[in-house]
Amino acid sequence: MSDYTTLAHRYIDVWNETDADKRRALVEDLFTPDATYTDPLGAVRGTDGIDGFVAGAQAQFAGLTFSLGGAVDGHHDQARFTWHLGAPGAAEPLVIGFDVVVIDNGRISQVLGFLDKVPS
Repeated sequence: MSDYTTLAHRYIDVWNETDADKRRALVEDLFTPDATYTDPLGAVRGTDGIDGFVAGAQAQFAGLTFSLGGAVDGHHDQARFTWHLGAPGAAEPLVIGFDVVVIDNGRISQVLGFLDKVPS
């Protein structure tokens, strides 16, 4: 497993961790203190902002889980990957998106997120 793939799995773990204290520890370990996260639904900065954004998504999509949607592609301290959000065991994900992350000394400093499939 490449370092980019490992990083993407850790990123997905953040989005799936529902225990607030454990999630916060994962966020602080994975992201730089001033990391930014931007997608069509919001833009936040810092580990407080990222942790709060994730908590909000978990509340909105309670019971759903994130998973990687395929291979992770990376070069020059950046990686991109597709993710799925859906009910565990469901044949089709409810939401499909992809994220591009910028990596600084093994931690994520920027996330640019895109949504490919969203419910109507």
